[in-house]
Amino acid sequence: MLEPHPKYAEIYASFRWSIPDTFNIGYAVCDSWAELQSDRPAIYDYRTEGQPDILSFGELRSRSDALAAALKAKGIERGDRVAILLPQCFETAIAHVAIYKLGAIAVPLAMLFGVEALEYRLHTAGVRAIITNGSGLEKITQIRSRLPNLDLIVSTDGAGSGAVGLEDLIRNSSGDFKSVETRSDDPALIIFTSGTTGPPKGALHGHRVLLGHLPGVQMPHEFFPQPGDLMWTPADWAWAGGLLNVLLPSLYFGIPVVASRFERFDPEAALGLMEKMRVRNAFIPPTALRMLKSQTGLAKRFDLTLRSIGSGGEALGRETYEWARSELGLSINEFYGQTECNLVLSSCAQIGVSKAGAIGKPVPGHRVAIINEEGHVMQKGEAGQIAVLRPDPVMFLGYWENPVATARKFIGDWMVTGDQGMESEDGYFHFFGRDDDVINSAGYRIGPSEVEDCLTGHPQVALAAVVGKPDAIRGEIVKAYVVLREGVEPRPGLDAEISHWVRERLSAHEYPREVEFVDSMPLTTSGKVIRRIFRDRARDETQAARL
Repeated sequence: MLEPHPKYAEIYASFRWSIPDTFNIGYAVCDSWAELQSDRPAIYDYRTEGQPDILSFGELRSRSDALAAALKAKGIERGDRVAILLPQCFETAIAHVAIYKLGAIAVPLAMLFGVEALEYRLHTAGVRAIITNGSGLEKITQIRSRLPNLDLIVSTDGAGSGAVGLEDLIRNSSGDFKSVETRSDDPALIIFTSGTTGPPKGALHGHRVLLGHLPGVQMPHEFFPQPGDLMWTPADWAWAGGLLNVLLPSLYFGIPVVASRFERFDPEAALGLMEKMRVRNAFIPPTALRMLKSQTGLAKRFDLTLRSIGSGGEALGRETYEWARSELGLSINEFYGQTECNLVLSSCAQIGVSKAGAIGKPVPGHRVAIINEEGHVMQKGEAGQIAVLRPDPVMFLGYWENPVATARKFIGDWMVTGDQGMESEDGYFHFFGRDDDVINSAGYRIGPSEVEDCLTGHPQVALAAVVGKPDAIRGEIVKAYVVLREGVEPRPGLDAEISHWVRERLSAHEYPREVEFVDSMPLTTSGKVIRRIFRDRARDETQAARL
């Protein structure tokens, strides 16, 4: 944990990791607090009308124990992969805690995913059980015959369609369960990347990943936790940002988390939640902040009690930073990381580490640098790739059953991020952009390969190239350039039909918001699409529209 001190340099220099040999996420975020104060609130389930439901740490312990015992009775063993396909709700936290206590490996999946995206991830991870709701069950039912490892489906909406009911499982469980003893390096969690270079890869993390996140949570939230703190994020708990930046570290510190189930980010609804729940700490992605900013004067209509806002996932930008200082009365603390190694750079206005347009400085405990292609550290002011030195407790164990991709992620002991940046003379890191083709849209990192593959599955599409088109609100939107099959001509509504095809099969955040038909596709001699041509074209379109 970080010790409060007015000078960043002294905090960084004095910090030392203390990672125990044995550590279990489930026990750490639940039982330790339940034993101390069983009625302490763990999660508030927000309601626009009336008071929120409350899940206490004691209830979290008893229900997670019962679920862990039930899963074990159903044959789920240590090391088995158990997927969680649920929104922000009590059951999501209960499922995570139970899986970790059991020594199994959690595979969080976003409700936005379509059947193809789910099938790929479930099949790749060899998932044996999945905990979902009625909406998720409808998708799983369509692909279950193609998932030979999937033995158990549990639904929070009751039994049916091949699923057993979660409440039935818990009710019939002995409830007598003692958390297994896990080493800090034992596998605990697989979070799939966005597939920036080829198909999505499963980043495997050990139980120590939670401990590795703690300084990176404390720094942007200005020495979190403080008396009265209460955390909320609109980010899905299935993503690293929602799970590892908010839910698990907050519970570890005994700080309650607000659960909400907005279908999409709505500025007025978000402000209403933060006002009603007296939210003190929030992780809000830059796109959501820009949407708040676009509603002139809206924030000042609400009586907010925010103490800290952390933001990351894409560049925040100077204008949004300045808007927050003016309209919200605080500095947004921008931070940086990725699925494989999260929260390694951060800002902290309380100690003067805050600069518009900069990511921040290295979080204590992490060694971050700008390197070249040979792995040599660049001088300050020189551009290169952002990299993190191993060993590091927040760093992934490797890609699930993909040692080749894991090896490619490193140059010597430097884990390369694929992000280009620069360290300024005053020690701040600045983000320039990807050295691959990742699209940053509304805080989501979207790889074009998966979207292109889905597009070419459409019966009328021959070839497709996907790029990020600059957008004032989302940072970028997904734009697809499509070559139709021979004999097929563009017709009114075909572009919308193709977008809908992707939305239904992949995810509501990955589908192309613009589809443009082209006669041919520029290819390299090895047959790869030259996306750079389309990126330039999309950028020029945006610039021309602004004139």
